[in-house]
Amino acid sequence: MPTFAEKVVLFNKHLHYQGSLPPEFNVINPYLNNPETLVVMEQFYHKYYNDNLTRKFIIGINPSRHGAGVTGVPFTDTKRLASACGIEMQSAHTHEISSVFMYDMIEAYGGPDIFYKQFYINSPFPLAIVRETKPNNWINANYYDDKQLFDMVRPFMLDSLKQHISMGLKTDEVFVLGKKNATFLAKINKEEKLFGKMTVLDHPRYIQQYKSKDKLHFIDNYINLLSGL
Repeated sequence: MPTFAEKVVLFNKHLHYQGSLPPEFNVINPYLNNPETLVVMEQFYHKYYNDNLTRKFIIGINPSRHGAGVTGVPFTDTKRLASACGIEMQSAHTHEISSVFMYDMIEAYGGPDIFYKQFYINSPFPLAIVRETKPNNWINANYYDDKQLFDMVRPFMLDSLKQHISMGLKTDEVFVLGKKNATFLAKINKEEKLFGKMTVLDHPRYIQQYKSKDKLHFIDNYINLLSGL
């Protein structure tokens, strides 16, 4: 039986979005763009997921171009990949604010070894989406930012969620990052019946950017909800 790590690595290696996109949007696939991404991604999953445990599912939106859009590891920029996980990336150096909050929370939970034994994080659209605001100026985008974009990527998202579930994830309760993300996932879930209870957490980017003074409160709230307290 393949380990959880082997299933995730195989999923990532075969990730390739071939659907349509509105003209101003593009998809970044780090597994195709940078050979070192595959290397560090495999190191990460073999380090923390080399087992057959059933984990709780934390669902983001889609990777940022400075986080998993570079490292291949959700909510993990190159700084946290090195400092928290002990995995160095030589070809890129990135800072991503969601990663800062997430790893502060993981540390408060007990550290990466304990946290990743219980939880798996990914997104319904597991590749970075960017939007061109003016010629050659690209910014992070969310799958729900544009109705046409959402309609185009929805089949890919649904297939991705089903593949994640098949790896060995609990479906009685899932944890959704971001209220707007939860609204869109609730619509999908109503039709597809993928998950039971959907517990919504404020998105790390929102907390780090707008609520940093109350960060410890949000970390406590995350830990309580993730622990079922």
